[in-house]
Amino acid sequence: MAEAVGTRLADPDVEARLARLDEVLENLEPLPGAATEAVRLLTEIYGEALARVLDRADEQLAERLAEDELLGHLLVLHDIHPEPPERRAARAVERLRPAVRERGGDVEWAGVEGEIGRVRLKTGGGCGSGCGGGGSDVTDAVREAVLAVAPELTAVEPLPSTPAPAFVPLTTLTHRGAR
Repeated sequence: MAEAVGTRLADPDVEARLARLDEVLENLEPLPGAATEAVRLLTEIYGEALARVLDRADEQLAERLAEDELLGHLLVLHDIHPEPPERRAARAVERLRPAVRERGGDVEWAGVEGEIGRVRLKTGGGCGSGCGGGGSDVTDAVREAVLAVAPELTAVEPLPSTPAPAFVPLTTLTHRGAR
């Protein structure tokens, strides 16, 4: 099944194993007893081991570990990711930006309000997030990407589109008419 790089698994093989693990864990859920307890304890032990690795890592190494997709997900799972959720979410949006621009739109991270991530979204055709035809696909993709890297957030919502403010020359505001 696996194509290993040396003794390491290639990324597609990791993804395949993660998908299979999800299936196996779903089948274990209804079973009480030793199997689910063993999985829980093993997960806790591996989480502690990862935390100890981070404790011994300098800042540069911690960043490199967190940037790895698989390790980043594990660090989030164990609530030990060195970056705050907002920074991880902003980076996820930046990674999506080229693909959204290819479709004629744009997406920008706007921050967090409470536990809700906010994005500014312009879909193809310059119509803003309220138009049909692909806007919801982009919104769904952004939501999925952000929540994958920042599950601490409860939702990701687009900000309402607002027109750009009209330009008013400063001289018209400060100049008084002759009396």
